[in-house]
Amino acid sequence: MKFLTDEKLLIVGAGGMIGSNMVQTAMLLGLTPNICLYDIFEPGVHGVAEEMYHCAFPGANITWTVDPEVAFKGAKYIISSGGAPRKEGMTREDLLKGNCQIAADFGDKIKKYCPDVKHVVVIFNPADVTALTALIHSGLKANQLTSLAALDSTRLQEALAQEFGVQQDKVTGAHTYGGHGEQMAVFASQVKIDGKPLSDMKLSAERFAEIKQNTIQGGSNIIKLRGRSSFQSPAYQAVKMIEGAMGGEKFTLPAGCYVNCDKCGYKNVMMAMPTTIDKNGVSFTAPKGTDAEMADLQKSYEHLQKMRDELVDLGIIPAIKDWGTMNPNL
Repeated sequence: MKFLTDEKLLIVGAGGMIGSNMVQTAMLLGLTPNICLYDIFEPGVHGVAEEMYHCAFPGANITWTVDPEVAFKGAKYIISSGGAPRKEGMTREDLLKGNCQIAADFGDKIKKYCPDVKHVVVIFNPADVTALTALIHSGLKANQLTSLAALDSTRLQEALAQEFGVQQDKVTGAHTYGGHGEQMAVFASQVKIDGKPLSDMKLSAERFAEIKQNTIQGGSNIIKLRGRSSFQSPAYQAVKMIEGAMGGEKFTLPAGCYVNCDKCGYKNVMMAMPTTIDKNGVSFTAPKGTDAEMADLQKSYEHLQKMRDELVDLGIIPAIKDWGTMNPNL
């Protein structure tokens, strides 16, 4: 089997459903033979490793450990789903304190054991601030760490495909920006349905408002349907993100990235933007939308600022003026 690289990929939280799906997806896509599974729950991570061995992937060198030093040492790429999952009735923001404390510890481990890691993807909620916390604590450059935001866009794409009875990939430009949460900004002005602008499709404002709300509640709907939070879709999209960073197919769905941009007007937050992830890391451009869409994005940005400032008050991250002390790259 031909692999993109032989460098070490670390899956954090590998004993869970997202983690186990990420391992399998990474092997099926041929990213690297060298995958390390790490979790603090020994039976879970051990069991996932056994399942992977039983798949008998050609050329695989899958290892597992509950020792963070063994796990992180030598890792060049990392995906972490190592936070508490969302349960029915919870918002992503309800996970703020506990999961950001986990993210701080995660960033500290990167700085201590693998400071030369090339790219990190954080996918546990609330992803915008867990990723920001991990970035500050890790000491990494801004282009080296991203968070999962693409599911909001793929959920919008799916809803519009079903609305108009077309194949899902025939819906283009269906993107959400800002926060990965209840305050996400849903952009429709660039959407095309099988090549036709959405504005020509006679979709009522009332119906689009329903689609928009369903997109925002897409994760909650999965919990209601399956009795647990999403695991297959975040696993797949996260692995596709790291594939781009490894030099494989570029990842062009919106990703959460560190934004400190005077020209854009957004500063010192992690937020979903028009992004590309490739072997050089993540890069972004400024979103373009209608006045109403940009107003929604501003509200989302302000919400992210509030969550960030709450982390400062909790002592999980330092005040913005002191970020450079913990991470000289910011």
